[in-house]
Amino acid sequence: MYRKVLLTFVFVIVLLLSYSIFIGNVDVRSYFFPHLMLSASAPAPCAPDLSLRVFMYDLPRRFNVGMIDRRNTAETPVTVEDWPPWPTNWGLKKQHSVEYWMMGSLLHDVEGREVVRVSDPELANAFFVPFFSSLSFNTHGHNMKDPATETDRQLQVDLMEFLKKSKYWQRSGGRDHVFPVTHPNAFRFLRDQLNDSIQVVVDFGRYPKRMSNLNKDVVSPYVHVVESFTVDEPQDPYESRSTLLFFRGRTYRKDEGIVRVKLAKILSGYDDVHYERSVATEENIKLSSKGMRSSKFCLHPAGDTPSSCRLFDAIVSHCVPVIVSDQIELPFEDEIDYSQFSIFFSTKEALQPGYMVDQLRKFPKQKWTEMWKQLKNVSHHYEFQYPPKREDAVSMLWRQVKYKLPGVSLSVHRSRRLKIPDWWLRK
Repeated sequence: MYRKVLLTFVFVIVLLLSYSIFIGNVDVRSYFFPHLMLSASAPAPCAPDLSLRVFMYDLPRRFNVGMIDRRNTAETPVTVEDWPPWPTNWGLKKQHSVEYWMMGSLLHDVEGREVVRVSDPELANAFFVPFFSSLSFNTHGHNMKDPATETDRQLQVDLMEFLKKSKYWQRSGGRDHVFPVTHPNAFRFLRDQLNDSIQVVVDFGRYPKRMSNLNKDVVSPYVHVVESFTVDEPQDPYESRSTLLFFRGRTYRKDEGIVRVKLAKILSGYDDVHYERSVATEENIKLSSKGMRSSKFCLHPAGDTPSSCRLFDAIVSHCVPVIVSDQIELPFEDEIDYSQFSIFFSTKEALQPGYMVDQLRKFPKQKWTEMWKQLKNVSHHYEFQYPPKREDAVSMLWRQVKYKLPGVSLSVHRSRRLKIPDWWLRK
């Protein structure tokens, strides 16, 4: 009797299972052959490329490399064959040269990169505008009262007239267009026309939130001007750096940078602190590099804006940055934890006599060594170079642009259906 009931039960179970398989409710392959299912779901060899696809406008050279290679007066767009090297004797102009390295990265085609240049704008995720706005200011408008500044203004006018005729600008209102504007006075005549675009900036010190903000824009490092410390393998790195705290640079700055004058007084009289007023000549840049390489900590106070090139000079010199800037924003901070290799003081803390030096003197040697090692691990992310390399500064910047695109799509789609001015902008 028991055996008959058991056989009947098994028969019913088999019958139900067979019926479930027949109608598709149960997939026995996923249970008995999981490896088969994994291989079946793996991407095909011809899976779509996940790289950021960028269309770069073909602008005449006067908008970009014509300011570098003035002997070439051709109006045709630059190509990889005639891409000029960055001049080695241009000193501080280099710190704002992000635009040059980003453009170069699109000309140089390398497999497996974050960004791919496309010739068909219909295939693009983003549009790069290769106008060297920072170099234009430094070349034509550095003295704002000079008649030559009209050239800078006219370039901006001509560019915006060209872009506004593009259906791709019109399609998004420029929201998916990328503009490097790292000098605080770059694009100064028509900057408000870039309010909705993706701007590549070094900080937000001089701009209202409507013009530039973290939601839509990308924070870039300055291009470091000191040579990278490539051979840094002392037996005892802590003891090999005899200076506790190092600063060399301008001490009279505007806005938040007034802290530099106050720090000059507070940090005077210490044998292990080097705080020197200096201007950026070629010789002084070399002396700054030497000082950073022989110091445990490098001071980064705010300047005319919250950030400065000095921070990134310290990083590639493997000198632990000491950051005194209450409104600083840092590049790649969603991927890099700066607290692992930097020390932060508020302006109020730094201006307490003796406080900052006392904290640095008590800083554990082991902890400092860990930070020094971490600086060596991350410094390649702050290198701008041509040809570009994977995970260098430009690669990181393009990845940041990619992260902004979902927000761009949201903004574009909302703008197409709104019948009144966006109420969020009035809050």
